[in-house]
Amino acid sequence: MMNTNLTFRRDVQPEDVEIVRDIILSTGFFYDFEVPVALELVEDKIELGDRSDYHFIFAGLNGKTVSYTCFGPIAGTEGSFDLYWIVTHNDYRGQGIGNLIIEETHRVIREMGGRIVVAETSSLEKYAPTRHFYDRIGYSQEAKIDDFYMKGDGKVFFVKRF
Repeated sequence: MMNTNLTFRRDVQPEDVEIVRDIILSTGFFYDFEVPVALELVEDKIELGDRSDYHFIFAGLNGKTVSYTCFGPIAGTEGSFDLYWIVTHNDYRGQGIGNLIIEETHRVIREMGGRIVVAETSSLEKYAPTRHFYDRIGYSQEAKIDDFYMKGDGKVFFVKRF
């Protein structure tokens, strides 16, 4: 079911550091060492503002931030963007929020001159829903590096072209 009561914002506030931590930890998907990386990106945006290479979209439902994306242009390219993070709080998964926030993210990337979006994820079985999500929303799997994150955990590259 698609949730049409979602609101989006692009501004990043200091409280978003803890909001992002809460969203990420709720999923049980990420390694402990990945959480500080996500928080650093939020802190970078807060500190540098428009000078930051990181862009965010936050999705809110009934006044609570429940999902976010982080993305940015890839240096040395014309119109290629990395999708660094797309995460929905575990309590709100399965409501179509991921579909809506990625549509908004794609809209903003196109507005910024984007023509290609690259998303990376793990090859572990627990990430099968993530890979299926990318397939379903029109990304194509274009590369895989076996044993990338650790032995038995490869990196899978998905690409969306506009």
